[in-house]
Amino acid sequence: MVEDEELLLTVLNSAPVVDGLPTDALNEPGAADWLRALGGSGAKEERDRLRRVRDTLHLLIRGTSADVGSLASALDGARLRPAVSPAGVSWHLETAPDEEVVVRVVLAWSRVTTELPGRLRACANEECNLFLVDHSRPGTARWCSMAVCGNRVKARTHARKRRFAE
Repeated sequence: MVEDEELLLTVLNSAPVVDGLPTDALNEPGAADWLRALGGSGAKEERDRLRRVRDTLHLLIRGTSADVGSLASALDGARLRPAVSPAGVSWHLETAPDEEVVVRVVLAWSRVTTELPGRLRACANEECNLFLVDHSRPGTARWCSMAVCGNRVKARTHARKRRFAE
């Protein structure tokens, strides 16, 4: 699951805010190479499908109502085939090669939300557009990075409290 969880976070976090400006790895000049590095074909249609799935997942994870049609259509041609061995049952994904990354992202999202309910969340820094999977024991992680977003939010809160105290 870790590999697919990493893929999910990579795709979710492919539209970060950099220096206050939204960016999108799926629109950048190297988008095809970026997608090929994830195991995709890099085709424009594949990038478009992945963008629709990512944007839908952003809304769902943030608790905004979203049409899950893009998620359903991503899975239309996919099939999990069981394979039995002495070690047990394993499942193998069967789908068109240019749809595999998109299908894996949707399946990873489903698995994470089922196996780690409430642990997939958006960064609590409102100026950030990144996501995290909270593996901490108490389940209280709030930021994509304590070193970046956590410190920024805490510094702003501290400064605000000092201004009001003076």
